[in-house]
Amino acid sequence: MIALLDPRLKRLSLQKDDLPAKENLDQLPTYEVFVQVKEPRPFKHEGCVHASTPTMALVFAKEQYSRRGTCSGIWVVATKDIMVTGYSDNATDIYGRFTETANCQGDEYSIFHMVKRGTQHSFAGVVKAASPQAALACAGKTLPRKKPVLNVWLTKTANILKTTEEDKAMWATTPEKLFREAIDYKTQEKIKAFKENH
Repeated sequence: MIALLDPRLKRLSLQKDDLPAKENLDQLPTYEVFVQVKEPRPFKHEGCVHASTPTMALVFAKEQYSRRGTCSGIWVVATKDIMVTGYSDNATDIYGRFTETANCQGDEYSIFHMVKRGTQHSFAGVVKAASPQAALACAGKTLPRKKPVLNVWLTKTANILKTTEEDKAMWATTPEKLFREAIDYKTQEKIKAFKENH
Protein backbone atom coordinates (compact mmCIF):
# COMPACT_ATOMS: atom_id res chain seq x y z
CA MET A 1 0.00 0.00 0.00
CA ILE A 2 1.20 3.56 -0.70
CA ALA A 3 2.51 5.40 2.37
CA LEU A 4 0.18 8.18 3.45
CA LEU A 5 1.74 11.56 4.15
CA ASP A 6 -1.40 13.53 4.99
CA PRO A 7 -1.89 13.37 8.81
CA ARG A 8 -5.67 13.62 8.41
CA LEU A 9 -5.66 10.44 6.35
CA LYS A 10 -3.22 8.71 8.71
CA ARG A 11 -5.80 9.06 11.49
CA LEU A 12 -8.40 7.20 9.44
CA SER A 13 -8.57 3.45 9.75
CA LEU A 14 -8.15 2.66 6.09
CA GLN A 15 -8.52 -0.87 4.80
CA LYS A 16 -5.08 -2.38 4.37
CA ASP A 17 -6.13 -5.55 2.57
CA ASP A 18 -6.83 -5.72 -1.15
CA LEU A 19 -10.13 -4.17 -2.06
CA PRO A 20 -12.84 -6.52 -3.29
CA ALA A 21 -13.45 -6.64 -7.04
CA LYS A 22 -16.05 -4.21 -8.31
CA GLU A 23 -19.34 -5.57 -9.50
CA ASN A 24 -20.21 -5.25 -13.16
CA LEU A 25 -21.68 -1.87 -14.05
CA ASP A 26 -25.44 -1.85 -14.15
CA GLN A 27 -25.77 0.90 -16.74
CA LEU A 28 -27.96 0.39 -19.74
CA PRO A 29 -26.37 0.23 -23.21
CA THR A 30 -25.86 3.49 -25.11
CA TYR A 31 -27.50 4.46 -28.40
CA GLU A 32 -26.26 7.21 -30.71
CA VAL A 33 -28.91 9.74 -31.77
CA PHE A 34 -29.07 11.45 -35.17
CA VAL A 35 -31.50 14.32 -35.77
CA GLN A 36 -32.72 15.93 -38.99
CA VAL A 37 -33.66 19.52 -38.18
CA LYS A 38 -35.72 19.88 -41.36
CA GLU A 39 -35.94 18.23 -44.73
CA PRO A 40 -33.83 17.92 -46.88
CA ARG A 41 -30.95 18.61 -44.46
CA PRO A 42 -28.85 15.59 -43.49
CA PHE A 43 -29.24 13.73 -40.23
CA LYS A 44 -26.56 14.88 -37.76
CA HIS A 45 -25.26 13.24 -34.62
CA GLU A 46 -26.71 14.98 -31.55
CA GLY A 47 -25.56 12.79 -28.67
CA CYS A 48 -26.47 9.53 -27.01
CA VAL A 49 -29.01 8.02 -24.66
CA HIS A 50 -28.99 5.02 -22.32
CA ALA A 51 -31.83 2.56 -22.93
CA SER A 52 -32.73 -1.09 -22.55
CA THR A 53 -34.05 -1.52 -26.11
CA PRO A 54 -33.87 0.35 -29.43
CA THR A 55 -37.55 1.30 -29.11
CA MET A 56 -36.97 2.78 -25.67
CA ALA A 57 -33.88 4.57 -27.02
CA LEU A 58 -36.06 6.20 -29.68
CA VAL A 59 -38.56 7.35 -27.03
CA PHE A 60 -35.74 8.79 -24.90
CA ALA A 61 -34.18 10.44 -27.96
CA LYS A 62 -37.49 12.14 -28.82
CA GLU A 63 -37.74 13.44 -25.26
CA GLN A 64 -34.11 14.50 -24.98
CA TYR A 65 -33.40 15.97 -28.41
CA SER A 66 -36.71 17.26 -29.76
CA ARG A 67 -38.67 18.39 -26.72
CA ARG A 68 -37.56 22.03 -26.98
CA GLY A 69 -37.10 22.26 -30.72
CA THR A 70 -38.77 20.87 -33.78
CA CYS A 71 -37.21 18.44 -36.18
CA SER A 72 -38.35 16.24 -39.03
CA GLY A 73 -36.87 12.95 -37.94
CA ILE A 74 -34.73 11.03 -35.46
CA TRP A 75 -32.59 7.93 -35.90
CA VAL A 76 -31.06 5.81 -33.14
CA VAL A 77 -28.46 3.06 -33.42
CA ALA A 78 -26.69 1.08 -30.70
CA THR A 79 -23.20 2.44 -30.08
CA LYS A 80 -21.79 -1.09 -30.30
CA ASP A 81 -23.11 -1.37 -33.88
CA ILE A 82 -21.16 1.66 -35.16
CA MET A 83 -17.73 1.14 -36.68
CA VAL A 84 -15.36 4.13 -36.44
CA THR A 85 -12.27 4.95 -38.49
CA GLY A 86 -9.20 6.70 -37.14
CA TYR A 87 -8.78 10.45 -37.65
CA SER A 88 -6.86 11.99 -40.51
CA ASP A 89 -4.96 15.28 -40.57
CA ASN A 90 -7.07 18.37 -41.26
CA ALA A 91 -6.20 18.53 -44.95
CA THR A 92 -6.05 14.77 -45.64
CA ASP A 93 -9.08 12.78 -46.73
CA ILE A 94 -9.48 9.62 -44.61
CA TYR A 95 -10.61 7.71 -47.69
CA GLY A 96 -7.00 7.78 -48.92
CA ARG A 97 -6.46 4.89 -46.48
CA PHE A 98 -9.17 2.71 -48.07
CA THR A 99 -8.18 2.43 -51.71
CA GLU A 100 -8.51 -1.33 -52.18
CA THR A 101 -10.87 -2.58 -54.84
CA ALA A 102 -14.17 -3.66 -53.36
CA ASN A 103 -17.20 -5.37 -54.77
CA CYS A 104 -19.98 -2.91 -53.86
CA GLN A 105 -22.66 -5.54 -53.30
CA GLY A 106 -24.07 -7.04 -50.14
CA ASP A 107 -25.51 -5.44 -47.01
CA GLU A 108 -26.45 -1.76 -47.02
CA TYR A 109 -24.26 0.46 -44.83
CA SER A 110 -25.10 4.01 -43.75
CA ILE A 111 -22.11 6.35 -43.77
CA PHE A 112 -21.59 9.43 -41.57
CA HIS A 113 -18.81 11.98 -42.22
CA MET A 114 -16.98 14.46 -40.01
CA VAL A 115 -15.42 17.19 -42.16
CA LYS A 116 -14.15 19.50 -39.39
CA ARG A 117 -12.86 18.65 -35.93
CA GLY A 118 -15.32 19.53 -33.21
CA THR A 119 -18.35 19.26 -35.50
CA GLN A 120 -21.01 16.58 -35.64
CA HIS A 121 -20.99 13.58 -37.92
CA SER A 122 -23.49 14.03 -40.76
CA PHE A 123 -25.21 11.39 -42.83
CA ALA A 124 -23.41 11.17 -46.18
CA GLY A 125 -25.26 8.33 -47.90
CA VAL A 126 -25.47 4.56 -48.21
CA VAL A 127 -23.34 1.95 -49.93
CA LYS A 128 -23.65 -1.78 -50.37
CA ALA A 129 -20.76 -3.99 -49.34
CA ALA A 130 -19.87 -7.37 -47.90
CA SER A 131 -17.94 -5.95 -44.90
CA PRO A 132 -17.29 -2.64 -43.12
CA GLN A 133 -13.83 -2.43 -44.74
CA ALA A 134 -15.37 -2.94 -48.18
CA ALA A 135 -18.06 -0.37 -47.33
CA LEU A 136 -15.35 2.22 -46.64
CA ALA A 137 -13.70 1.49 -49.98
CA CYS A 138 -17.05 1.75 -51.80
CA ALA A 139 -17.96 4.98 -49.96
CA GLY A 140 -14.61 6.50 -50.91
CA LYS A 141 -15.35 5.86 -54.57
CA THR A 142 -19.07 6.67 -54.72
CA LEU A 143 -20.06 9.26 -52.08
CA PRO A 144 -19.60 12.90 -53.14
CA ARG A 145 -17.73 15.25 -50.81
CA LYS A 146 -16.69 18.87 -51.11
CA LYS A 147 -14.12 18.82 -48.29
CA PRO A 148 -11.69 16.19 -46.99
CA VAL A 149 -13.39 13.76 -44.60
CA LEU A 150 -11.52 13.52 -41.29
CA ASN A 151 -13.43 10.64 -39.69
CA VAL A 152 -16.13 8.16 -40.74
CA TRP A 153 -18.78 6.32 -38.77
CA LEU A 154 -20.62 3.48 -40.47
CA THR A 155 -23.26 0.96 -39.51
CA LYS A 156 -25.53 -1.47 -41.27
CA THR A 157 -28.65 0.46 -42.24
CA ALA A 158 -30.76 -2.36 -40.77
CA ASN A 159 -29.38 -1.44 -37.31
CA ILE A 160 -30.92 2.05 -37.42
CA LEU A 161 -34.34 2.58 -35.85
CA LYS A 162 -36.06 5.56 -37.48
CA THR A 163 -39.06 7.70 -36.65
CA THR A 164 -42.12 7.17 -38.83
CA GLU A 165 -44.37 9.54 -40.77
CA GLU A 166 -46.87 9.43 -37.88
CA ASP A 167 -44.17 10.72 -35.52
CA LYS A 168 -43.93 13.95 -37.53
CA ALA A 169 -47.28 15.11 -36.11
CA MET A 170 -45.50 15.69 -32.82
CA TRP A 171 -43.32 18.40 -34.38
CA ALA A 172 -45.98 19.96 -36.62
CA THR A 173 -46.67 23.66 -36.08
CA THR A 174 -50.03 23.85 -37.80
CA PRO A 175 -53.28 24.91 -36.05
CA GLU A 176 -54.38 21.26 -36.15
CA LYS A 177 -51.42 20.30 -33.98
CA LEU A 178 -52.19 17.45 -31.61
CA PHE A 179 -49.71 18.55 -28.92
CA ARG A 180 -49.65 21.72 -26.87
CA GLU A 181 -46.93 24.32 -27.17
CA ALA A 182 -45.17 25.29 -23.93
CA ILE A 183 -46.68 28.79 -24.18
CA ASP A 184 -50.17 27.24 -23.96
CA TYR A 185 -49.58 26.24 -20.36
CA LYS A 186 -49.56 29.92 -19.28
CA THR A 187 -47.03 29.32 -16.52
CA GLN A 188 -45.96 32.97 -16.34
CA GLU A 189 -49.45 33.98 -15.25
CA LYS A 190 -49.50 31.28 -12.57
CA ILE A 191 -46.06 32.30 -11.28
CA LYS A 192 -47.09 35.97 -11.17
CA ALA A 193 -50.30 35.14 -9.28
CA PHE A 194 -48.37 33.00 -6.81
CA LYS A 195 -45.86 35.81 -6.12
CA GLU A 196 -48.66 38.32 -5.56
CA ASN A 197 -50.38 36.06 -3.02
CA HIS A 198 -47.25 35.17 -1.04
